[in-house]
Amino acid sequence: MKSKICGISDLKTLKFLTNHPAPPHFIGFITNYPKSKRFIEIDKLKDLLKVDKKKSFYVAVLVRPEKKILEEIKDLPFDYYQIYDCEPDELKNIKEKYNIKIITAFTVQDSNDVKKSSAYKNVSDIYLFDSKGYEKSLAFDHSLIKDIKFDKEVMIAGDIQVDDELENFKKIADIIDISGGVETSGIKDVSKIEIFLDKIKLINDKN
Repeated sequence: MKSKICGISDLKTLKFLTNHPAPPHFIGFITNYPKSKRFIEIDKLKDLLKVDKKKSFYVAVLVRPEKKILEEIKDLPFDYYQIYDCEPDELKNIKEKYNIKIITAFTVQDSNDVKKSSAYKNVSDIYLFDSKGYEKSLAFDHSLIKDIKFDKEVMIAGDIQVDDELENFKKIADIIDISGGVETSGIKDVSKIEIFLDKIKLINDKN
């Protein structure tokens, strides 16, 4: 089981993650969505990304990105672009032009939203299934993806909490994406992050 902690916006938390003995596999930064309280302006983002990622992958979280932001971040040390609300041909163009791996994000309300993933097979490296809440950390019915065989790694998000039975997610996903679940009063809480990373390590140590 892999882990992703999303919505990092401060240096202290980022250094905590990258220096952790069991760091998250992915670290996400809200790159072009000002509605999110976790959004980072480009100049601050550039400073943050000077931190050595070490064993983690850096992920730019983008909602229907325009050319301007894609050009601004193209030389930053991102390993993946996690993209919401783009058509397959748009993702294909981004993937090829910027030579970047793509996490295609699907916001899920019903089974039709899950079925859309098949159209993105050739442009996705990872499928992310999230709620319709975007910045609001809402949940969705995880049973909608339970019985589907995907040809990519599957990441799951949407109101996941540190006190959830995280091992249960192994049945439906390869990667757990958490954000609000490791916050207190809207701020990343390293004590909750520690619990989350320790639980992921325990799950992996069992196997």
